[in-house]
Amino acid sequence: MPTYEYECDSCRRRFDRFQRMSDSPVKRCPDCGGKVHRLISGGSGAFVKGTDAACSLRSAGKTCCGRDERCGKPPCGEVRR
Repeated sequence: MPTYEYECDSCRRRFDRFQRMSDSPVKRCPDCGGKVHRLISGGSGAFVKGTDAACSLRSAGKTCCGRDERCGKPPCGEVRR
């Protein structure tokens, strides 16, 4: 289940909710009761054993983060062991 981030339009409080994708979005702030909106976030990554997603992106001509050039941080750069 993903974690969604919300921000209150009234008090500007930000909070997270762990919800199913099929759940209705939160509509009210838990602090002041004001209307909230869901924020767009970068999300999180997942590693699957036996799969190197960064290598498949590089072979397609892209970096791990979609930039035109490598950032030098793993997995774009060399993985230090």
